[in-house]
Amino acid sequence: MATAASTLSYAFSSRFLIKNNGSFRHRPNVTLSTEEQPCSSSACYQGAILSYGLQKQRVQLNSTSKTMTMRRLGRQKKAVVRCNIELEDFIGGDLIKLDLGQWLSDVEEHKALAIYSPHEGGYEGRYLTRLKYQGYHFLDLSARGLGDPETTLTKFHPVCPAHVGKQPIARWYFPPEVDYRLSLLPPNAKGLVVWIIEAKVLSKAELQFLALLPSLRPKVKVIAECGNWRKFMWKPLKEIAGLSQS
Repeated sequence: MATAASTLSYAFSSRFLIKNNGSFRHRPNVTLSTEEQPCSSSACYQGAILSYGLQKQRVQLNSTSKTMTMRRLGRQKKAVVRCNIELEDFIGGDLIKLDLGQWLSDVEEHKALAIYSPHEGGYEGRYLTRLKYQGYHFLDLSARGLGDPETTLTKFHPVCPAHVGKQPIARWYFPPEVDYRLSLLPPNAKGLVVWIIEAKVLSKAELQFLALLPSLRPKVKVIAECGNWRKFMWKPLKEIAGLSQS
């Protein structure tokens, strides 16, 4: 009985219980207001148990949600990719490389180089500027509109202008690009650099001619952009074209 009484005292307010000789009993039937009328003992006991169960479920749900959140955070932490920050990220990868001397010596030695620059571009301008400081002049060409390199660079070649459907088809003749530019060089010029972009579309035979062009025109150097790489690098064009280094 004491256990039941203690349970009831926990579930009900003290105004609904009367202590008599160490035990608890309900108040006698007294006319109470609507707000003070108590519910039946079984209904109130069930309501107390139900509220306690709801609180317990709420605690369990909170703990489960916390556990799931921690697991999700753990998975996110495992999936994070961190990149180390180096000096190149603040200065620029092309500005701290001490390879300009090697670049100039390779241009003078091999006379035809295949270069590979990063995809974002801009790195090759530093090496071009260094050659310009040495006294070289430049002839910039695109490999996609070059046609036959031997004919375009060293011979008189025909060019058909666009007639746009309103003019007759004509054929104009232009002088050799390399010979014409060599004739316009000032006396103090060190030479002519033929810089060809998008050279990756050229065939091996066309690359071989470009590699041999400096031997045909001694004052000419050839730089061909043959592809992309993570950093700026270069190789002898004869090696790329499959020619012997001799």
